[in-house]
Amino acid sequence: MAQAKSTGTDVDIDMGALFASLWQNKRRIIIGTLLVTVLTFIALSMVSPKYRAETRILIEARESVFTRPANQQTDDRPVVDQEAIKSQVELIGSSDVLRNVITKLDLAKNAELTASAEPSMLSKLLDSVGLGRNLSDETRADYILQALRDRLLVYSVQASRVIVVQFSSKDADLSASVANAIADEYMAMQQAAKSEINTDATGWLQPEIADLSKRVKDAEAKVAAYRSSSDLLIGQNNAVLATQQLSELSSELSRVRANRAASEARAASVRAALQSGAQAETLPDVIASPLIQRLRERQVQLNNDIADLSASLLSGHPRIRALRSQLADLNNQIRLEARKVLASLENEAETARLREAELNRYLNQLKAQSSRAGEEEVELRALEREATAQRQLLESYLTRYREASSRTDRGYMPADARIFSRADRPIEPYFPKKVPMTLAAFVASLLILSIGTLLHALFSGRALRPVSGAYQVPARPIDQPATPPVAAVAAAPATEEIQSASYKSAPLPIMPETLQPVETDHTSVAIVADRIMASGAARAVIVSPEGDEASALTILLVRELADRGVRVILVDMTGSPEIGRSMLDNGSLPGITDLLVSEKHFSDVIHLDHYSQAEIIPLGNHDPVKAMQSVWRLPMILTALQSAYDLVVVDSGPSTVSELKHLLAEGTELILGVVNPDDPDVTATAKAVYDARFLEPNLLTPFHPGELWLEAGRLVRRV
Repeated sequence: MAQAKSTGTDVDIDMGALFASLWQNKRRIIIGTLLVTVLTFIALSMVSPKYRAETRILIEARESVFTRPANQQTDDRPVVDQEAIKSQVELIGSSDVLRNVITKLDLAKNAELTASAEPSMLSKLLDSVGLGRNLSDETRADYILQALRDRLLVYSVQASRVIVVQFSSKDADLSASVANAIADEYMAMQQAAKSEINTDATGWLQPEIADLSKRVKDAEAKVAAYRSSSDLLIGQNNAVLATQQLSELSSELSRVRANRAASEARAASVRAALQSGAQAETLPDVIASPLIQRLRERQVQLNNDIADLSASLLSGHPRIRALRSQLADLNNQIRLEARKVLASLENEAETARLREAELNRYLNQLKAQSSRAGEEEVELRALEREATAQRQLLESYLTRYREASSRTDRGYMPADARIFSRADRPIEPYFPKKVPMTLAAFVASLLILSIGTLLHALFSGRALRPVSGAYQVPARPIDQPATPPVAAVAAAPATEEIQSASYKSAPLPIMPETLQPVETDHTSVAIVADRIMASGAARAVIVSPEGDEASALTILLVRELADRGVRVILVDMTGSPEIGRSMLDNGSLPGITDLLVSEKHFSDVIHLDHYSQAEIIPLGNHDPVKAMQSVWRLPMILTALQSAYDLVVVDSGPSTVSELKHLLAEGTELILGVVNPDDPDVTATAKAVYDARFLEPNLLTPFHPGELWLEAGRLVRRV
């Protein structure tokens, strides 16, 4: 059979040799660092120092509540947005401001600023032979302006209304004077701009006021002329006289109608009393008559006399008869007087009706006059509104004109900015900082030379060493049968020595005595480990039909892989805590059952093998039957483990074919652990795996290679 071997050798970085290269090259590193430091210090000493001065300007409203125009709001702090601040920054750095500063400070004679405007040696040479061209005064001014702008920095402080004006120069006095001059020129320009605004306002308002005065006079004249031509006389409360008379006449008509109704009611009551024969003297209008009151007094007196005489005289006595005759005449006289009262009331009602009719006639006349006055009043109101609007506009213009004129005459034009920090002459230059920059050069050169030395040692191979315990992995072709090759058998003694040396301190599970394997011969474990590493599988599922006896081989396989440098983890799905006792000396630690029911996290169930670098997830403390109700979470758990480990080994114990479906996935190696090949459970499991057409399992046995193999789902043992 053909067999391929990997000839590559793994190497690791020798940290001791790597850092020893620094000590070996210390002289070169120190000399180079000092040389760079000295050169840096010399170069910085040759650089002309530069000074920087700054002036700070605060953008704010300078108007107070006493000087602010009356039509403005009373807020002492108007809102200034960031766009306005940026606009002021651009204004400070504008060419007009800088040109005024150049003229004010006579910067055209400053050698530092005019250096760029001076002709070079080549230009002078060309000028001497008549080939050059002289710079005009305008071009020279542009060069000076550009030099000034290059040394100027204007910016606004974030989240504030402060603008900083910085100027850098080789001359400390010049840097302070230019910064202050720019700020002063900006303030003067702001005041001039406001003064120009007021001057423009007064110049525009003056002809407007003259024109408005004429228009107001014409509008008021139209109102007076229309009122007189329309006979729209004004009465009380600024109402038209016809309308006012109509209102008063309506009130009088209502009063007359009320009086008429009252007179008719009183006459009707008296008439009804007289017609019914009731005593008319009991009515209020009748009893109010003075004559009726005297007649009533006489009637009472006669009744009293008749009563007095009736006590001593008979009813037929002439005296009594005379008194009764007088009483009858008195009653007739009272009724006659009542009829006169009725006639008086009827006359009063008739008079009220006549007056009401007259008032209605006059009211109709006033209605017609009021209607005409209303139509004419509409036009009058329109003329008055026009005159009022013109008058109000004239008054507002006059107020603004007086305010603008007073500010212009008095020269009160405060700029909306204030210099709160003027530039002082700087004491120390901001560039170059010799000591900090020299120290930075020293540190940087030291780091660069050290890193260069380390990289040279690393890439030259002097800082590399072979990995301890490096091995060669035998590769098996895809069509190769599961029977171990002869070359692997020949390599068994060396593998056995490594295995024995790796586990000489680790307690191993006791093997059944009936099998009598060769002592400490675990070459089958080494061969299975070789095949797993060669296949690049991320998961290995071990079926142990014999239970804990076969699980001992699983422990040997996991430790073998860990000793080879494979980052491997064992998941105990056997249903027995024996694997945990063998690897962790404790069978009650949390494990896979606790993880399935979400009672523990990964960090709680992963434990390190006490006798190797392998890691294990034991069975756990939760009821396995209840935990298997959440078996749907098992593939996700295994996938998560595969992302963190090179290999995940699952010992499924005596699992059935249907249970194995939850564990097998792409890139999985299936392993059959066999201690006693004559065990019926082993035979049945091998046959079931073959019938289910699973991938061909590897045999993990304590026998020598070639003594036991699988053939069509049957275990074949060499006799």
